[in-house]
Amino acid sequence: MPVRPRRRLPRSVRPSTRRSTIAFDKRSAKSFIRINERIRAREVRVIDETGAQLGILPPYEALRVARERGLDLVEVSPNAVPPVCRIQDYGRFLYEKEKSERAARKRQKVITIKEVKFSVTVDEHDYQTKKNQAVRFLGEGDKVKASLRFRGRQMAHRELGYNIINRLIQDIGDAGVVEFMPRMEGTILHAILAPGKKEPPKPRLTQAPQA
Repeated sequence: MPVRPRRRLPRSVRPSTRRSTIAFDKRSAKSFIRINERIRAREVRVIDETGAQLGILPPYEALRVARERGLDLVEVSPNAVPPVCRIQDYGRFLYEKEKSERAARKRQKVITIKEVKFSVTVDEHDYQTKKNQAVRFLGEGDKVKASLRFRGRQMAHRELGYNIINRLIQDIGDAGVVEFMPRMEGTILHAILAPGKKEPPKPRLTQAPQA
């Protein structure tokens, strides 16, 4: 018998071969924290709500103690041997955890690179304005990219551009440190400066009262 060719289904009814993506939200991330009956270890090291060590117990025994105190058994260190569990209020634990994470994010400083552009024919007033901008950016904790573009025949006088960028580095002084020395990339000369280390304020000297 002749073999009949297989009939291809329309694209709209073909089974999808793409992997389904799972969206993880905060609640699904929290589910990785094992609590109460979800704790599967054979034995756990238990710390109570006051920070006292209760020793190594089977999970069901530790959970019984937690229930008697109206609290939860929370696995706080799953990779320890044996895992460490704490008797505490699980809702309060999540609240404190999120609070500390928010505080850590606030303390993080996002460092950006601000660009200050010069030209070979920059006048003194424009130079001072750009220099003050660079000092302000560095004072705010950002890095500064000082760039200078050569146009046409200016490429024959690169030393003029180097003089401007080197002068900027000297004028900035302790407000910044050179992260990348001046170098050419195509027709652009640039250097990158990072914020300088701030010295702690020196204590003021007070004169002793005269007798």
